Amino acid sequence: MQPLDDGLSRRRFCKAAVAVGGASALSACLGRFRDEPVPTGDPDAKPARQHAWREHIRHDDHGNSLLPEHQLLLYVDLDADGPPGDDARATVNEALSTLDRAYEWSNDGLVFSVAYSRAYFDRFDRSLPDDLDLPEPRALSGFETPTFDTQDAVVHLASDNADVVLEAEAGLTGDRGTINGEDVTARLTDAVTVDSRRTGFVGAGLPAQRQDAEGIPEGNPVPEESPLFMGFKAGFVGNQATEDYVTLDSGPFAGGTTKAVANLRQRLGDWYGEQDHREQVMEMFSPGHAEDDLVEGIGANLGDDSKVDQYVDDIVDQAREFGRVGHAQKAARGNRDEDGNVRLLRRHFESTDDIGSDQKVASLHFPTLQRGISEFEAVREAMNGTDITAETPAVRQRVNNGILEYIFVRRRGYFLVPPRRHRSLPTPRPE
Repeated sequence: MQPLDDGLSRRRFCKAAVAVGGASALSACLGRFRDEPVPTGDPDAKPARQHAWREHIRHDDHGNSLLPEHQLLLYVDLDADGPPGDDARATVNEALSTLDRAYEWSNDGLVFSVAYSRAYFDRFDRSLPDDLDLPEPRALSGFETPTFDTQDAVVHLASDNADVVLEAEAGLTGDRGTINGEDVTARLTDAVTVDSRRTGFVGAGLPAQRQDAEGIPEGNPVPEESPLFMGFKAGFVGNQATEDYVTLDSGPFAGGTTKAVANLRQRLGDWYGEQDHREQVMEMFSPGHAEDDLVEGIGANLGDDSKVDQYVDDIVDQAREFGRVGHAQKAARGNRDEDGNVRLLRRHFESTDDIGSDQKVASLHFPTLQRGISEFEAVREAMNGTDITAETPAVRQRVNNGILEYIFVRRRGYFLVPPRRHRSLPTPRPE
């Protein structure tokens, strides 16, 4: 891990602190940068949906959501076998309620969620509702061999303030007696054990500051203004599902959603070494985007819509003409319902995690929210582009096939995000 260096800029220092974690990182971050008080929380003001973030975080000039800069995923397992008891449930509830009281639900405070796996619900004798689409994770192409995340739950913390993420983590898992002035009366780790800690960041300038990682070629190729390692803007509001759309509207978990979380390693030597900007646009968006000169720089000029829907119907013709196909245009085929609504809400962020080692590698944590996991799997199947490889020899399994040549799925997990009222160790059919 990168040591904490007093010469680092504020943003770089904070990213390094989140990556390192622990009491010393929190102390260093608090000591240097907490100039302004962090707004405290009002539990009664929290939204009923754990995934209700959009109205509480920043937006750019076009209305696109700007996800909190600092992100942390804690994958946890219950300490005991079998279903959790009332004591464990009360402990988890109090630990999460402490966060509610300590921090405002905002990018300046803390937004967070806890989501549960199929393996967690299999602890109970009673099954989940038949219409709840939450299978076990699986490989979604013939060329990937991911490790499956089947831990009981994943806790997702996000804030523009690195010290908030670290302090909240310390309140859940450490020895800290207060967080933002709120007494810690129960810890998450009184009932569960952290199996895996994963960190990340997103926002203009942050990837450029962290491009000294395996997978990114020398020469600092990541544009300074890019929010992601691959040099383009993403998450256009016109190409995202709404929070309302992805919310379950019936059953015991009404008000919740499902969450797929993948970890992808990025190898961008050829992306920056062999592709010019026009070719990158072809493979990230579509050949039509490049032909029509739609994308300037990182694509901020696109406003609130990537325009990808204009280039879906003739995707095979484009592949034949240009010898390659775009990532966004492939995925869009599976990411629209019969009425044209976008099905997935993507909340991905960059990382230099190499899960299981201290090596820094360019990687991506890719959470998506959707009503059912099968919707995510349909988009991934469309992204594979196997039908297009059958139509033109120029597009192969990975080569000229969107960005598949540059990303490698390492982990994947599927989870249920309950509504807030059922977030603390729920049963499969809570009343």
